[in-house]
Amino acid sequence: MLLHALKPAQLRLIHEVALHGQLQLAAESLAMTQPAASRMLAEAERQIGAPLFIRQPKGMEPTEIGTTVLRRARVILREMASIEADVRALRGGYAGSVRVGAVTGPAISYLVSAIRQIKEESPQADITVDVMPSRDLLMQLAAGEMDFVLGRILPEFDSDSFNILPMSDEKVALMARADHPLARARLVTLTELVGQEWIMQQRGSPIREATLAAFASVGLSEPDNILNSPSLLLTIAYLAQSNAITPVSREVAELLIQPPVRAAFTIVPTPQPIRVSPYFLLDLKRRPLSPLAKRLRDAVAQMSGSPIRNAAAL
Repeated sequence: MLLHALKPAQLRLIHEVALHGQLQLAAESLAMTQPAASRMLAEAERQIGAPLFIRQPKGMEPTEIGTTVLRRARVILREMASIEADVRALRGGYAGSVRVGAVTGPAISYLVSAIRQIKEESPQADITVDVMPSRDLLMQLAAGEMDFVLGRILPEFDSDSFNILPMSDEKVALMARADHPLARARLVTLTELVGQEWIMQQRGSPIREATLAAFASVGLSEPDNILNSPSLLLTIAYLAQSNAITPVSREVAELLIQPPVRAAFTIVPTPQPIRVSPYFLLDLKRRPLSPLAKRLRDAVAQMSGSPIRNAAAL
């Protein structure tokens, strides 16, 4: 039996003949003439080496071999329809896989909403998000391991290799537990803060460096009582059990303090805002985005209100 040699059109005709019981109706359902359908069916039977249907006055009934071929044909047709649907979904950006990365602030302020939008329209979309420092993000983007990132452009990376969309700077919030001795103060100066216990990210991280720069800008040395940890979970646990203060992105602080989380933390108010250098939406010029990655990238970009552009335009 040469079922594998039959063409999809022949399989569809066999299915329609069995469904309608008449060659004329099967031909009409496939937008064919009856003579063309008759020739196609005869060729299929020649390839199989046996009749597939018994021609009777009341219609056409599958033979025993025809029933076997029909069962297999229906399986193949279902698989072909599934393949077609999958390809349409991939081309339209409604399926597939995408891996993106971000520093903490934009992961909360941009990515979460953009991903929710995509997931509402495309529940089967396979989306992976990594939150890590800009250097790690850029290394993985340059290696082709991420589709796009939200991070800062560092001097050791060639910015001309990226499509670049300016997003925003990152505001720093000084967070402490809600019953911290300084929690009720209207304003707390950096002079008052320098002697406090701190928990900070590792040296060199943008939020830590921006905080230390704020102390230096008013002539103060950096605090000498600092616990170092890159872990946000450990930071939260430590704050809850101590009078330590931590600098975090404002998005993180608001996520923890505001509904629905309502964690028992507060933002220590300071006279001057602390800001981190701007971050950007970046993808590789040399690597076209998949339809799904482009949909997600465009959803993030739409929130910024400015178009994608390359480094030469900056």
